[in-house]
Amino acid sequence: MDNNISSSNQMDRQNRNREVHPKNGFIYRFIKRCFDIVASLLFLLIFGWLILLLMLIKFCEDGHNPIYTSKRVGKNGKIIKFHKIRTMKPNAEQLKAQLIAEGKNEADGPVFKMKDDPRITKVGKLLRKTSLDELPQFINVLKGDMSIIGPRPLIEGELDAHKGNHEIYESVRPGISGWCAANGRSGTSYEERLALEYYYCEHCSLWLDIKCIFKTIKVVLCRSGAK
Repeated sequence: MDNNISSSNQMDRQNRNREVHPKNGFIYRFIKRCFDIVASLLFLLIFGWLILLLMLIKFCEDGHNPIYTSKRVGKNGKIIKFHKIRTMKPNAEQLKAQLIAEGKNEADGPVFKMKDDPRITKVGKLLRKTSLDELPQFINVLKGDMSIIGPRPLIEGELDAHKGNHEIYESVRPGISGWCAANGRSGTSYEERLALEYYYCEHCSLWLDIKCIFKTIKVVLCRSGAK
């Protein structure tokens, strides 16, 4: 019965999402998807070697699987598998439980945040600072689970913990980068980040996507806001 209720709620959410953002028409979505496919294919063909090299470096650091995969919430509430190069220790989940028990969590809700997280490895710190850990997400883009530009993919329950708006946030595909990432990244409060994500979801257009791409390049090169 719970499964039926969950399915019904998801269908209602999908229908409401279509009503909230009727301006995101076919032409925009078609061009955006074509760009995502071409750009992700080109990136993987040109820089696939870099992803493999980073995976090898990460494997040499601790001898464990260099790819981190987790479940995230995608468009219309669909659960997707989210890929990154692992930046934390292999026993990060056990360490997380210990740190939570010690009251070290600096964030509210299901998200765990620490300014100096002891779970992050030396290679992981470099990967995060340069955003190179995000590169495998181009595979998610090629599959259609994500877009190059869109709101940050959230874990299940994260939006509810902050009383967020599912209808707005889940009306578009999550992105590798987006309006929030291009305007401060993790150097802002959670409420400010949500406001930036909502802004993109409600105003997304080809021009805003192009603007996001150039602003993201500038932020990454300056390495501002990354943690």
